[in-house]
Amino acid sequence: MTYNDTFIRACRKQDTEHVPVWYMRQAGRYDPEYRKIKEKYSLLEICKQPELAAEVTLMPVRKLGVDAAILYSDIMNPVASIGVKFDIVKDIGPVIENPIRSAADVERLKPIDVEGDLGHILETIAILDKELDVPLITFAGAPFTIASYLIEGRPSKGYIRTKELMYSEPRVWEMLMDKLGDMIIAYLRSHVRSGGKAFQLFDSWVGALAPRDFEKYVLPTVSRIFSELSDLDVPKIYFPGVSSGELLPSLTKLQADVIGVDWRVSLSEGRRRTGGKFAIQGNLDPYLLTAPMDVLKEQAKALIDEGVQEPGYIFNLGHGLFPEASLEKLRELTEYIHEYSQEVLKESAKLRS
Repeated sequence: MTYNDTFIRACRKQDTEHVPVWYMRQAGRYDPEYRKIKEKYSLLEICKQPELAAEVTLMPVRKLGVDAAILYSDIMNPVASIGVKFDIVKDIGPVIENPIRSAADVERLKPIDVEGDLGHILETIAILDKELDVPLITFAGAPFTIASYLIEGRPSKGYIRTKELMYSEPRVWEMLMDKLGDMIIAYLRSHVRSGGKAFQLFDSWVGALAPRDFEKYVLPTVSRIFSELSDLDVPKIYFPGVSSGELLPSLTKLQADVIGVDWRVSLSEGRRRTGGKFAIQGNLDPYLLTAPMDVLKEQAKALIDEGVQEPGYIFNLGHGLFPEASLEKLRELTEYIHEYSQEVLKESAKLRS
């Protein structure tokens, strides 16, 4: 079995023969086969069955030809081990049984026991480590995004309770950030030990914060996570989520390898705002997948032309895939990204020589 390490090399700003591509939420509801599995099992039930979770992770690699797999899991899984009861409710998302509202609620959170409580996830990773011919990306939700669910009790648009706690009870907020940081560090370290080849920290909703508040209330914990995991010899990705372009200049000292950007900031501007330090991942608007194929290819071509101007570019969406996306269109897009970027990179290599 030939191992495709294109994604790893791009993360490290090394030369690649083509631009690697993977898609956030690439194992999901756009795939009719996956939808049939979901008729029988919930997301959390799939996660607890390592063979099934591994199979769902493998499906898009086989069907789309992507250059990396992303572990089939959910960002809420580790909070079960620290004492938070929740469910993933259809058409809503995570719903917390007893939302965090006080210091006593935070104090009740216990240290994570990854092996004891989440061994099924580690087993899934170990299976995939043997099965995959591309790198496996594992992931965790970042502190602000997890905190927003724990405090609001469910997905929110305004994050009013989250910000109220952050501004009004800074000591409680700091305690919560510390506990979530410890949870994430232990969780991701176990992933790498079990066979994960890269990890991504998803901070889907932190773009709701002003840069000043991000730097004061959130960045110290995000920085600690990457600092304490810096000894792991795997690529580390931070995705600050949607509408986070104004936060990018705050990330220049992060001990990460890759920064993901959404479609509201161009790739070149994303590089500029982060000081050119990182590889860049992104940033096709997912809803362009509703466009005709010629429009989609035109947009992908523009991204590739911009992305390959400097070493270290990974093609991805600016956010996750949605249920109405077309499996066939994704397959054709992936082939186009590989073929077109190979031509461009070959031509660039000729010019350099």
